[in-house]
Amino acid sequence: MFERASHSTRLPLVACADAVLAEDLRAAVDLPLFVNSQMDGYAVRSADVAGASAEAPVRLTVVGAVHAGDAPGPGVDDDEACKVMTGAPVPEGADCVVPVEDTSAGNDSADAGGGHPETVLVHAPRAAGEFVRRPGDDVRAGDVVIPAGVRLHARHLAAAASLGESGLAVRPRPHVAVIATGSELVPPGQPLGPGQIWESNSLTLAASLKASGCEVTATLTCSDNREDFTAALDTAVKGADLVVTVGAVSMGDAEVVREVLEPREGSRFAPIAMQPGGPQGMSWWRDTPVVCLPGNPVSAMVSFEVLLRPVLLEVVGREPVRPLRVRLARDVTSPAGKVQYLRAALTSPDSADTGAHPVATGSDPACDTGTPVADPVSGPGSHLVASMARADVLLEIPADVTELAAGSVVAALPL
Repeated sequence: MFERASHSTRLPLVACADAVLAEDLRAAVDLPLFVNSQMDGYAVRSADVAGASAEAPVRLTVVGAVHAGDAPGPGVDDDEACKVMTGAPVPEGADCVVPVEDTSAGNDSADAGGGHPETVLVHAPRAAGEFVRRPGDDVRAGDVVIPAGVRLHARHLAAAASLGESGLAVRPRPHVAVIATGSELVPPGQPLGPGQIWESNSLTLAASLKASGCEVTATLTCSDNREDFTAALDTAVKGADLVVTVGAVSMGDAEVVREVLEPREGSRFAPIAMQPGGPQGMSWWRDTPVVCLPGNPVSAMVSFEVLLRPVLLEVVGREPVRPLRVRLARDVTSPAGKVQYLRAALTSPDSADTGAHPVATGSDPACDTGTPVADPVSGPGSHLVASMARADVLLEIPADVTELAAGSVVAALPL
């Protein structure tokens, strides 16, 4: 279905956020790249400061100073120190760093006036290796730093940049266009005429597509006129791997999507045993696949969540959405022969009124009192769009079930 989105592509790091890594990222170098200081302080030989204390500080001659980005600077010999900043190379001869807070200036005014070398007083001992970062402490060349299949966040991009990578091989985001159909549709914010409604499907689906890892190339609205719809299709397929239409797929008199696409070879339009979201279709336009969802807002959203989102997540390499097990807060009914998806809000486990139908609390962990409780937020009507805002999950009521008592355990799809 997604030929152009089926292979990996290399993107600059700035464009990789939220993409899925297509290949293991292996370190080409050791990190850190060189021996450097973990603290602002003085690079010294641990043997020289082994007896240092607050009462008997050790005086060392300061032979230089090194900042981050500098060359390593002068080597350190017996009874010498080199001032170093965090991230600066540790000079040859030094095997530890004394933090600046464990030191004090060693020169008196006479020394300074006489031009003697600067000295530093060390008030605490340090062992070899303390506050020194060595190559390979973080990662070794050849190590897998980020495995393939990881969804990339800021921390992953930081690791890649620290290895010198300017880009990564990622799973491409499918390019998807959305067409909402209906002569009654008006953009939100515009005044309504008789029989008109504000259009929400294109916005809803565009947001859902982006959340599923897709790039939305166009969001279009057209009337129920055949010429308008075919023109919208011609626009939508430009640069798209998939077109999603919403509305006009049922059996009415103005089902323009079905009228235009169903006669095409390979098209399939038929109701499925699901409520809401029965009417569905698939077709092609100029070699681009077209998925046709029903137009009622809840039907469109449920159809996307149940049927299309799993496919998209697989294409972009993301983990599938895992169903939950929840207890019903109230009795529900369902039509025979159809899988019903009810919108519900999750509540605390102890808030359900189970009445005379307590849940079994045996060895089945799905039936204990810690199972989340789901309270249906509306009826089954596909027009009840405002209720979606209160919903956390879709309750899945099997086709062979017509009644469930409060406290029953069912599967739920997180939204």
